Amino acid sequence: MGSNDTWLGCGGGEGGFENLEYLSGFGNEFSSEALPGALPVGQNNPLLCPYGLYAEQVSGTAFTVPWKSNQRSWLYRIKPSVTHEPFYPQLPEHEFLVSDFSGSEPRVTPTQLRWSPKDIPEAPTDFIDGLFTFCGAGSPFVRFGYAIHMYAANISMDGRAFANADGDFLIVPQQGRLWIKTEFGKLEVSPGEIVVLQQGFRFAINLPDGPSRGYIVEAFSGHFQLPERGPIGANCLAAPRDFLTPKACFDDSLHPNFIIIQKFGGQLFQATQDFSPFNVVAWHGNYAPYKYDLRKFCPVNTVLFDHADPSINTVLTLPSEKPGVAVVDLAIFTSRWLTAEHTFRPPYFHRNCMSEFMGLVYGVYEGKSEGFLPGGASLHACMTPHGVDTATYENTISLACGEPKKISEDTLAFMFESSLIPKVTPWAISSPHLQKDYYKCWIGMRSHFCSGNSHSNGHQTS
Repeated sequence: MGSNDTWLGCGGGEGGFENLEYLSGFGNEFSSEALPGALPVGQNNPLLCPYGLYAEQVSGTAFTVPWKSNQRSWLYRIKPSVTHEPFYPQLPEHEFLVSDFSGSEPRVTPTQLRWSPKDIPEAPTDFIDGLFTFCGAGSPFVRFGYAIHMYAANISMDGRAFANADGDFLIVPQQGRLWIKTEFGKLEVSPGEIVVLQQGFRFAINLPDGPSRGYIVEAFSGHFQLPERGPIGANCLAAPRDFLTPKACFDDSLHPNFIIIQKFGGQLFQATQDFSPFNVVAWHGNYAPYKYDLRKFCPVNTVLFDHADPSINTVLTLPSEKPGVAVVDLAIFTSRWLTAEHTFRPPYFHRNCMSEFMGLVYGVYEGKSEGFLPGGASLHACMTPHGVDTATYENTISLACGEPKKISEDTLAFMFESSLIPKVTPWAISSPHLQKDYYKCWIGMRSHFCSGNSHSNGHQTS
């Protein structure tokens, strides 16, 4: 895969990513064809498909799950995906990629953890080789849990594609655009956007800007949904129409020794074939990759006093079997007005039954005055105390509430929040990027207690 690709359909020109066209909506029944009449009429699997194509179904859920949750798509391709040599374990094994947290090697810790940004490698490294795991819980073998990774890469995936049989990837680019080729079409994803590449899909990631870095949460337990809005009602948060799915386009050129890398049971396997996996001329269904621009998120906030809980910032959720409890959520903290009166406006001090992994795409997070950098990360596990650092607290109370304040449009932080207690990988615990003095940002907290004064609603009384 490279300069000799011949792609047809979906906009973007031959092999390009400029002016791509998308389908709008979340969880819709889509249909798309790169050649007129490529979709069969009236049935999914005719004896002979138009243009001599092969019909292939991709099932993202069991056949018999309730209809409202059932996800599948039909793909009409030049050659079926089964046409490949046998899979063999990739050697050497990937040193830093972990998916099974049922063993004893990843370990738990209640200590607050924070990492500085990992350097992008100098040696040629593509998306697959640049993956490294921070933490997670559960296992793909029992189809429950999640893993949190990052990637740091500097070259495009050339001559190979990746497929994850273990779960869905939700990717948050932090540096550099991603040009993603999928079986359903192409996506361009920039920092400030997210992309979801579901279980089983084959994709390749090119890096038009060179060095690239970002965050990933891998979900073993199903597929992401829009959160229930409750009393918020039908509007605000992430609007379904702002989610974009690619239109069909295809590569019909020969690719001798093209490699498929499959993640299966936490291990990487590879097989070869002589054609591009991106040879789908048409498709229809509701199981397809999508992207979303986080800058289109419509936040909800308090307008008089106190805080709403950070759950109001949820973009996507992966529910557990317990109502209102998530295997993992994606929440974001971006530009918005802070207007509450007589209120400590930054994030409150907190102990949470959920575990919180945070990342920073760009800007300065409101709860930390220093040390939490773009490309860095923090982990506050279940019931581990956390909150603003000493400098932020002292500065806030010295200024009082004052006038309404707007969080800069140049700030975007996010959180992967889970009800499951994470195990931390050996790499993350021993990483030179681990900030071993992170705890010191709270050690300087001094007592403001004064037995001679009482306060009511932030107002001093005699």
